[in-house]
Amino acid sequence: MKNKGITKRLYTVSEAAEYLGRSVNAIREMQWAGKLPYIKDGKRILFDIRDMDSWIESHRQTEFF
Repeated sequence: MKNKGITKRLYTVSEAAEYLGRSVNAIREMQWAGKLPYIKDGKRILFDIRDMDSWIESHRQTEFF
């Protein structure tokens, strides 16, 4: 039975790249630079959708140069 209304919260590196519209290498660079928090579960690296949404909001630009 599927859990309706439950949204996926943790994303793999490749899923995070797709979500943010960036390359896998760019996501790894953001991770290594401390720009995007991550969860380490054994060898797996996962990204919380809330952290990705926060990153988007913190980089939103309203001015045009």
